[in-house]
Amino acid sequence: MENEGQRKAKLAIRPLRGRNWLLLAVLMLANFALALGAPLVRMTDTGPVSAAFWRMFLALPFLIVLARANGERLAVLPLRTALIVALGALAFAGDLGSWHLGIERTRLGNATLFANGGSIILMLWGFVAAWVLPRRLEWLAIICALAGAAMLMGRSLEISAETFTGDLFCIFAGLCYAVYLLSLRNERARFGSWSLLVWVSVFASPVLLLIAVALGEPVWPQEWTPIIALVLTSQVIGQGLMVYSLPHFPPLVIGLALLTQPAIAAAIGWSVFDETLMPLDIVGMLLLGGALVVAKASQRNLRPGIAAKRG
Repeated sequence: MENEGQRKAKLAIRPLRGRNWLLLAVLMLANFALALGAPLVRMTDTGPVSAAFWRMFLALPFLIVLARANGERLAVLPLRTALIVALGALAFAGDLGSWHLGIERTRLGNATLFANGGSIILMLWGFVAAWVLPRRLEWLAIICALAGAAMLMGRSLEISAETFTGDLFCIFAGLCYAVYLLSLRNERARFGSWSLLVWVSVFASPVLLLIAVALGEPVWPQEWTPIIALVLTSQVIGQGLMVYSLPHFPPLVIGLALLTQPAIAAAIGWSVFDETLMPLDIVGMLLLGGALVVAKASQRNLRPGIAAKRG
């Protein structure tokens, strides 16, 4: 027969367990919302970089509200800080613009996996910055990442040169995202995730608009539904739920949850856009996905302001 202390302990544990499951559901919902971004980019009737401009520009009012709701300052930036944020915003504009260009040219599963490769780049940067060699599991992750990327890019090259080019755009996007995170890692701690994202959006939006115009893309949508859906799912719901759930989980869980994004994107690519997956594609995705999980788990001090933001 249990005593009073044991009974109270069980009662105290129940709400905690329930809350953990709720937080996990929030994390999974965030990844689901982010995964819808890639197909929505294809559904827009603007150019891909124009869609990147709209998703950042139209999300600004929501980001300001979220920053104020979380008690984050939106004061005018000092000149030095503004220059650093502008540099990070330029990298982020390169990330989002390159990724959207890649989405138009390659398969959705590839686009989502390669664009999240920033986690692997950050892991490699950590070894260089600390002058240490990878551990056994990290060596395995690097080998898996290279093998998986080679398989996926080889299959893209078999399909067409344009698909291979799309993979390269997405890889470049992952590189730009890593530069964005590294350049703003100190500012993020000072200003908070939402406040910093507001300023990044302010600087990056006109850059994306200028690139879209320079490329001769149609900028003004004839059909606003995909654009509005892109803003709400990726920039507001996905980002909001992700930032809320991040502090409650270790990086390994975040990395595992991240794998739902390419899985959902690949499923939509197959069902909506007739993108077939061969056994070699699946093996490549598994290898690269496993490398992403290990890379994400190795992150300790780099909490992204828009972590796992793909979508």
